[in-house]
Amino acid sequence: MSALAGSPAAPLLTTPLHALHRELGAKMVPFAGYDMPVNYPSGILAEHRQCRDAAALFDVSHMGQIRLVADDLQQAALALETLVPMDVLGLGVGKQRYAFFTNAGGGLLDDLMVTRRENDLLLIVNAACKDTDLHHLQAHIGHRCTVQPLPERALLALQGPKAVTALARLNPGVSALTFMTGGAFTLVGSDCYLTRSGYTGEDGFEISVPATHAEALARELLAQPEVAPAGLGARDTLRLEAGLCLYGHDIHTATTPIEAGLSWAIQKVRRAGGARAGGYPGATVIDAQLAGGVSERRVGLIGLERVPVREGTELVDSQGHRIGRVTSGTLGPTVNQPIAMACIASNHATVSHEVFAMVRGKRLPMRVVALPFTPHRYVRA
Repeated sequence: MSALAGSPAAPLLTTPLHALHRELGAKMVPFAGYDMPVNYPSGILAEHRQCRDAAALFDVSHMGQIRLVADDLQQAALALETLVPMDVLGLGVGKQRYAFFTNAGGGLLDDLMVTRRENDLLLIVNAACKDTDLHHLQAHIGHRCTVQPLPERALLALQGPKAVTALARLNPGVSALTFMTGGAFTLVGSDCYLTRSGYTGEDGFEISVPATHAEALARELLAQPEVAPAGLGARDTLRLEAGLCLYGHDIHTATTPIEAGLSWAIQKVRRAGGARAGGYPGATVIDAQLAGGVSERRVGLIGLERVPVREGTELVDSQGHRIGRVTSGTLGPTVNQPIAMACIASNHATVSHEVFAMVRGKRLPMRVVALPFTPHRYVRA
């Protein structure tokens, strides 16, 4: 999801956990207009491993929560389908789906999560895009359903293989959830809505909680022996190892979902020939790319030398011809290798193909690999 930083000169917003972050010794940075923790005293590497080995608690309250409400919820689902190429109508109660807003050229305005609840659709959108997304929804479908922002809600992400153990102590019922499902639960006396999802590649939960109760819930979770706090630095290395896109970096308004390798997220019913095909911005472009392919696409890369390759690095072929650029890169803490995602020419995107990253005038060899770099460990039905 997005990591677009706000201007240091602008007044920074804070989340309901801001005082707790300070108390815990977090290093705070401007992020999407908020003062956010990038890491705690243990450091990004320790926080990354905490999430892979046990459970890590992330504050993601800067992200946007939006309800879509209508007398007939099917009408709200159909309205949303005019803005996204996903099957929203077919979502059952308590089911969640990854989605994205598109523009007229098929580019990505934002990526988001959509959950069908009993009386509404809950959207979780990126922090840097949430105001724009809200206006987009109000302008285009506000006459067909009520578009209600939820600034009074905070959002916590508890991620890792022991997340369910820790959370089940607060409410054993959460164990019944599976990946991309959600439900209402009482946690520490507060009415929360949980989904078994997240953006780390690990099992875990995202918890929508009243802002007034967020700190009490966070403290109770941090009191569990499996849980430690983690900041945005570890969140970024975790999602990169999991092969998950970061809005504003790996995907943006000039990237189509097909170029981004996200065609899996477009259900058959919304594709050409489907019962509810098209009808969303850029549908003609996207259908043409689904049928005919694209000239460049997102791939995973492993560095063959132990030198991290950062975002924006130019990629060339064996003859020195430019073929693309790195969109995200780091030294993967779990895989213990330089890893990157990149947008490259499709004729160089075959797994095991070798390309070269231009770093300080040197050509560093990298190999195209299948994503993710670290296997996902979601708990499916």
